[in-house]
Amino acid sequence: MRAWAAALLLLTSTAAADDAIPSSLTGAAGDPASGRKIVLDRHVGLCLLCHSGPFPEERFQGDLAPSLAGVGRRLSAGQIRLRIVDSSRVNPQTLMPAYFKADPPARVAPAYRGKTVLSAQQIEDVVAFLVTLK
Repeated sequence: MRAWAAALLLLTSTAAADDAIPSSLTGAAGDPASGRKIVLDRHVGLCLLCHSGPFPEERFQGDLAPSLAGVGRRLSAGQIRLRIVDSSRVNPQTLMPAYFKADPPARVAPAYRGKTVLSAQQIEDVVAFLVTLK
């Protein structure tokens, strides 16, 4: 089963009741250092387009979404994972894109159809990093 299909199964079976995807999408913990790189990379995660956080070296942080400062204190790893996979499951009005959903909006370049924004490993790396932000 493809990783995104497994995530969708987890999402539909557990997230609605628990507000979380409790299990790793890969079956293993992510790497916080790799996750930090993804969060700060303006060409990969694009997190700082909308979020700000405890990253004084990064200029031009967003203010459209909650700060990432303290997110590991406010949310569990499973709650963070759900919000990255598809935050519309928590807030249907969210501006945040679904980073791990294979059925993106219809107006997407053919090269990106059926693909997720981040891989399962990248999601786990970002989760591993964000839970460190206490």
